[in-house]
Amino acid sequence: MCLRRSSHTRRRALAEPPAGILPDVTGAVGDTPLVALDRLAAGVRPRIVAKLEHMNPGGSVKDRIAIPMIEAAERAGLLKPGGVIVEPTSGNTGVGLAQAAAIKGYRCIFVMADKQSEEKRALLRAYGAEVVVCPSDVHPDDERSYYRVSDRLARETPGAWKPDQYHNDMNPEAHYATTGPEIWEATEGRITHLVVALGTGGTVSGTGRYLKERNAAIVIVGADPAGSVYSGDTPRPYLTEGIGEDFWPSTYDTDICDLLVRVTDRDSMLTARAATMREGILMGESCGTALWAALQVARDLDEPSALFVVVLPDSGRNYVGQLYDDDWLRENGLLGADEQVAAYDWRSTRAQVVLRGSDVPRPGR
Repeated sequence: MCLRRSSHTRRRALAEPPAGILPDVTGAVGDTPLVALDRLAAGVRPRIVAKLEHMNPGGSVKDRIAIPMIEAAERAGLLKPGGVIVEPTSGNTGVGLAQAAAIKGYRCIFVMADKQSEEKRALLRAYGAEVVVCPSDVHPDDERSYYRVSDRLARETPGAWKPDQYHNDMNPEAHYATTGPEIWEATEGRITHLVVALGTGGTVSGTGRYLKERNAAIVIVGADPAGSVYSGDTPRPYLTEGIGEDFWPSTYDTDICDLLVRVTDRDSMLTARAATMREGILMGESCGTALWAALQVARDLDEPSALFVVVLPDSGRNYVGQLYDDDWLRENGLLGADEQVAAYDWRSTRAQVVLRGSDVPRPGR
């Protein structure tokens, strides 16, 4: 005889799912793996491993900061049911916020610079977000900049709240609470160098602070695109997306980096392409920036016990029409007319600038 459970029993069973079933997609954020990059770093004495942040559900390291920022705003009464999230983003933070907003029922308006890829805009719209595009070749204080446009939209939109990842303390705190401990535990405390591409500065500040508290001898390396202020350069346009700044976010701890490495667009992008071909990991542009910086620091260390952890922020999926298009690279002067990507060797160039963080001119000095 076949016994059938009552509908009440079935509902109760579904209300108490097995521990392996997450309540929603935000529960899948974090605990990303570390993977050795022995092929790309062949011949380098230190071990270089990558933390694959593209394995977060939204595809980037920015998934980590979305829920903490939103929940802090809810507790403070800044974001209420039916509210609107307005944020300037290069794409990844927008995705993190959009997936969290979908779960919580918020509307999203994201403001982007025109240099961001069309794939990123389409991705944000896929989550139901509205996207406003602004010129990238204007000063941050210009009313047309994506910073100022987002300020205006946040003021004018009823029920709007602006997370402001550049000045939100929950940005670095999220990495202090998750990224730092994950790296420490996964390496069993053996990490000697942390390498992070600098954007808002939240990842390097939170992760670096946690690791330094465990071992003050750990070297924190910030990778900065040429044309960004972090490494002391004069602000100017550059092609690498999602990292570098032309102002100083308060989420960046100006004392956290022991070394700052300035990286050109060419080295960022061709290192990403080389790493993808040799390691089988589809990487974004900022991944190439961080990897090139790590390789440049590691090449001069005759320490086989040294362990470099490089945070790879996202995947190359959002850059297929640019970074992974040889014609686009050539049109932008990043690849010679007859040059092949496979021929690129990161050893052929050296860091333009390697500075201690304390040596870089910054506000108040």
